[in-house]
Amino acid sequence: MEQPDSGAEPAGAAGGAAEALDRPLPDAVRRRVVALVSDAFGGLTVAELPAQLRQYARFTPSRRARFAGNAMAAALEGDPLFRQRIGERLKEGQPELARAVEAGAPPAAADPVDVAATAYVLRPAGWVKLVAAAGEEAQRADAERADEAGRRELERLRAELAEARAHTRSETERLRTELDAARKEAESLHRKLRSAQSDVKRGEAALRRGQADIDAVRAEAAAQVSAAESETRRLKARLAEAEAALEASRRAAREGRSVEDMRLRLLLDTVLESAQGLRRELALPPVSVHPADTVDAVEPGRMSPKDIAARALSETDPALLDQLLALPQAHLVVDGYNVTKTGYPTMPLEKQRLRLLGGLSALAARSGAEVTCVFDGAELAAPVLLAPPRGVRVLFSKPGVTADELIRQLVRAEPPGRPVVVVSTDREVADGVAKSGARPVASALLLKRLSRAS
Repeated sequence: MEQPDSGAEPAGAAGGAAEALDRPLPDAVRRRVVALVSDAFGGLTVAELPAQLRQYARFTPSRRARFAGNAMAAALEGDPLFRQRIGERLKEGQPELARAVEAGAPPAAADPVDVAATAYVLRPAGWVKLVAAAGEEAQRADAERADEAGRRELERLRAELAEARAHTRSETERLRTELDAARKEAESLHRKLRSAQSDVKRGEAALRRGQADIDAVRAEAAAQVSAAESETRRLKARLAEAEAALEASRRAAREGRSVEDMRLRLLLDTVLESAQGLRRELALPPVSVHPADTVDAVEPGRMSPKDIAARALSETDPALLDQLLALPQAHLVVDGYNVTKTGYPTMPLEKQRLRLLGGLSALAARSGAEVTCVFDGAELAAPVLLAPPRGVRVLFSKPGVTADELIRQLVRAEPPGRPVVVVSTDREVADGVAKSGARPVASALLLKRLSRAS
């Protein structure tokens, strides 16, 4: 086929160049135009296609219409040469319709959408009117089809409504029948219920009468039992008095002493036995020192006052702690974090505890004293997994209780007179335990004693 000059404009296009649509193509007409272009697309070479459509050259017509519809519609509108080539393929495929449309007299029996699509591609004189008329005709056809579908849907809904009404009527009749039967059954049950209630009331009345008779019998029996018990108690009291008088006379005759002498001897035996038990409990040695021997003074030919003063121990001398722990049944209570933060504050808390407890275990083994180490539980982020060393009791204060208060509780728990030594630099703790009878010492003293042992 002879190729037209790319610069020439078809005669029909020249005649309708001034014509243009004032509204978008109807959807049905646009789909038919895209289908015409897709069908004619395959008859063109790649060189005859616009650049934007060449990538769709190998597509099937249906796939081309689905994926390249917008591109083909844009090329048809903007590329007159492409539109001319499509028109030539259209004339070859539908010559009669094409001639009729170009003549301006489309067949009356032709599909308005086909007429409008052909006029849009060929662009004869008056093609805009043909497209508009075909669009209106298509819209009327769509409206008629929609009206027909609406009528059919309305008829279907009316049939469903009639069926629903008939079903509702039958269901209503069935429910009314069931309701009448239920009412009759309810009336029968009400009658039976009233009869049962009457029987229950008669039974309750008889039960009340029987209960009243039983209560009267029980009251009479209780009165008789109470009278018998009163008489029994009176007789037992008289018998006890007689037995007591007889036993007293027998005891006085057997011992030949008065009751007052016997009570005085019993009291004296009690006091003596208590004194002997106290002596065994205290195990005091024989007295070898007299009160006058405890007064500091310089005896002739002995040490001078200066030498005696030199024997006194300083509050910071570790030997003072040894003397205190050497007391019988001594109890050493240590304010743990107060000691560790005084001696090695830069170490982690876990290592502080382990180091202190190791030293206290060795001290307890050497001195034989009871040792308790108290830590503040507020410092803990989680429960401590710690195996206390031998000879050392490890305690953590509970939530809301400080270690200071726990130390004071430990001191108050001890019996008066037991030697209790509390190690803490906290002045408030020291003053508090001193009032309870304990001996406070500074944390530095314990640290010196532990460092000397190591």
